[in-house]
Amino acid sequence: MPLTISHPHAQSGEDCLHAFKTTAQGLTSDDVNRRRAEHGPNMLPRPRRRPLILRFLLHFHNVLMYVLLGGAAVTAMLGHMVDTWVILAVVLVNAVMGFVQEGRAENAMAAIRQMLAPHASVLRAGQRISIEAGDLVPGDIVLIEPGDRVAADLRLLEAHGLFIQEAILTGESLPAEKATAPVTADAVLGDRTSMAFSGTLVTAGTGRGIVTATGAATEIGRISGMLVGVEGLQTPLVLQMDRFARWLTVIILLTSGGLLTFGHYVRHIEFEAIFMSVVSLAVAAIPEALPAVMTITLAVGVQAMARRNAIVRRLPAIETIGAVSVICTDKTGTLTRNEMMVASAVTAGARFTISGDGYVPQGDLTREDGGSAESALADIARAALLCNDAVLHQADDTWRVEGDPMEGALLSFAAKAGETREGWTRHHEIPFDAQSRYMAVLAEAPDGVQQMFVKGAPERLLEMCTSQVGHTGQEPLDTGFWQAQADRIAARGQRVLAFAQRPATGTDTALTGIDKDLSLTGLVGLIDPPRAEAIAAVAECHTAGISVKMITGDHAGTAAAIGRQIGLKNPGAILTGAEIERMDDALLAVEALGTNIFARTSPEHKLRLVKALQANDLIVAMTGDGVNDAPALKRADIGVAMGLTGTEATKEAAALVLADDNFASITAAVREGRTVWDNIRKVISWVLPTSAGEAATIAAALVFGLALPISPIQILWVNMITAVTLGLALAYEPAEPGTMRRPPRQRNAGLLTGGLVWHVIFVTALFLAVIFGLFLYATELGYPLALAQTMSMNMLVVLEIFHLFYIRNISGTSLTLSAVKGTPAVWASVIVATAAQFIVTYVPAAQAIFGTHAVSLFDGLLIIFIGIMFFAVLEAEKQLRLTLTSTSDQANARAPRHMTR
Repeated sequence: MPLTISHPHAQSGEDCLHAFKTTAQGLTSDDVNRRRAEHGPNMLPRPRRRPLILRFLLHFHNVLMYVLLGGAAVTAMLGHMVDTWVILAVVLVNAVMGFVQEGRAENAMAAIRQMLAPHASVLRAGQRISIEAGDLVPGDIVLIEPGDRVAADLRLLEAHGLFIQEAILTGESLPAEKATAPVTADAVLGDRTSMAFSGTLVTAGTGRGIVTATGAATEIGRISGMLVGVEGLQTPLVLQMDRFARWLTVIILLTSGGLLTFGHYVRHIEFEAIFMSVVSLAVAAIPEALPAVMTITLAVGVQAMARRNAIVRRLPAIETIGAVSVICTDKTGTLTRNEMMVASAVTAGARFTISGDGYVPQGDLTREDGGSAESALADIARAALLCNDAVLHQADDTWRVEGDPMEGALLSFAAKAGETREGWTRHHEIPFDAQSRYMAVLAEAPDGVQQMFVKGAPERLLEMCTSQVGHTGQEPLDTGFWQAQADRIAARGQRVLAFAQRPATGTDTALTGIDKDLSLTGLVGLIDPPRAEAIAAVAECHTAGISVKMITGDHAGTAAAIGRQIGLKNPGAILTGAEIERMDDALLAVEALGTNIFARTSPEHKLRLVKALQANDLIVAMTGDGVNDAPALKRADIGVAMGLTGTEATKEAAALVLADDNFASITAAVREGRTVWDNIRKVISWVLPTSAGEAATIAAALVFGLALPISPIQILWVNMITAVTLGLALAYEPAEPGTMRRPPRQRNAGLLTGGLVWHVIFVTALFLAVIFGLFLYATELGYPLALAQTMSMNMLVVLEIFHLFYIRNISGTSLTLSAVKGTPAVWASVIVATAAQFIVTYVPAAQAIFGTHAVSLFDGLLIIFIGIMFFAVLEAEKQLRLTLTSTSDQANARAPRHMTR
């Protein structure tokens, strides 16, 4: 049977050795071969994938594709092959795009596999050897050193100053300190200090551990298994377009079938003639250009987002980010800079606040009592500078640290206090050790006097000190005061360090006796500071009706401190991973709504939180950078990965990648997403009345037994020329004022709102009245049928142009200078469409193809005048509707609360 043990982090090292039937000298060759046969290689399983041809063909399997293919068949029957090839091109492009973007989960799995260590150092039969990581088996004894990537899950047997960067699993910004003592069985992943996990990176120290899990049984393997099992959600746009396509298909088929029956059996029109007329109606009703124009609208949004450092991996995600009602964000690197900074300091006589920007060695030191901060902090700053092995340097206008991030922050703090290493010489050093919990150096001043400096955990240094540096020099140590100050700093979510010093004597040259008779100089508090732009972005999200929730692996105190600084609502209410573990899904769905900070979370917790919020019909965006975030990113409506610090697995699971890892870029993406959604609504609001108006005109002619006001080939021409000009112009519309001051739309909000349905009916009626009226006017004057149809066709195009200017400002007045000025895209489309109509109307070769006739100047001016009157009627209806809506809103605002519920 395969060897396993439950909760190895809670077992002693000896118990783990016994459970895995091994010794500290490692396994024998026979043991290894037997266990490899039982457990398999130390690799993540590769998922089974569909054959390429099947994956490609499945992208044609949806109603919208069937409608488009039907439209292509219809246009081919009419002999208009140009339209046929255009529709087929749209179908093919959509299928290819879906095919290329498919398989994100499989790609994420591949990215996780690449994170596993290629080699490992092991003890086998007492000999240290290097093997392929895939050859590890449970019970192997693995040796780890700085720079190693852990090759399997290990229960540590030895740990000497061992620190491991586990951000890919826990999200914690700092490396985790490791030890060999067991922890509680229910400890969350970040608190399992006795374990080293596969895929994590050793940053300092050495260790030795027994392999407790390999391959899919490791923590990183379990996350990859979660990723496979997570069902990605379709975006609201895809779902709504699918419903829209189904209803449109039903309506077109029922209408066409009814008219075919009526024409043949009631009007007794020959079947072939009525069939071709009904086909022309179907062509008029099918908005075959809509998918193409929507795709271009989304593509324009992709470019706009890229300029704001948001890279879209799949098109429908653009409008989804605009609909987001809650953003679940990681803390480290997204809301914060992922750079440590000294934020506060305490001496025996004063407290200080330190400002700045990450590692940049510039900032203000403010003393609470108003005195001189630099001189009061000189002793702490000197110790921070000399008791330090890091290097701070500037590259490309960015300050970076070589070494421990905390020591880099101390160098920046010392520079702010005016301290330099000039003239000082370091002679001896005791490196930081997890057991001693301090670092000490012996340094010589420019005047030749030698001094010992120590930094470390406050509780450890208090044990080593007998005095403190006060106003007048050495004072007796006030242990209670320093413990209270350390607790005060820690309560603000800051990591506390203490500093001490002592003059060196002749017997101290090797730092002997450093653990006693020290003088405490003070404490500092370090924190990963919030981004200034993130604070403004969170405030903008709240204005836009978007909740911001921070989900982090850090401790609750740190999370609460950052939450308060960035302006999260209700920062005092925090849920920890342990509390989430005890909740069922129903209770979590309730608690998640009112809580904005979640600390010490695991991958399962993040995934459950996303599902809990979605259970409340919220559209959820989830940000992340580690492997632990990948399942939640895939499940979220919009997964947002960090481009700079994010793992490849996270980027593959996400739909949006931030090139600058900045929360402010998410807000910018929301604004662009809302603009894209508005433009899609404008496209639909423009296309549907146009198609319905054309279809209604043909249907009316069939019902009343009249000649068609516009011939089928002319309808196809209008559909083609206006779609690639007028409809396309709407894709480039800028954001309307107030875009980020309105609440997000509901998840179940449909494309066909009540307002849009009314607009389609109203404009369709106007199209029908105007085109039929003009057609009857021309026939009453005795114009030839070709001229009457040509006038009706040009009337249709003019109506669409004026309708375009109306739609550009669908929620505000169009009677402004900026509205009339339009955009370059609008006027380019109008010029191209107008030129095309002149060619079709007046060029003899085009007249022969489309059956058109030259229109007189008077009739041309009449068509334009009717278009102006059409626009005036539309605008009058809009202003009346907006006035009534505003009056109703004001009445509701004045009414007592119990009346407006």
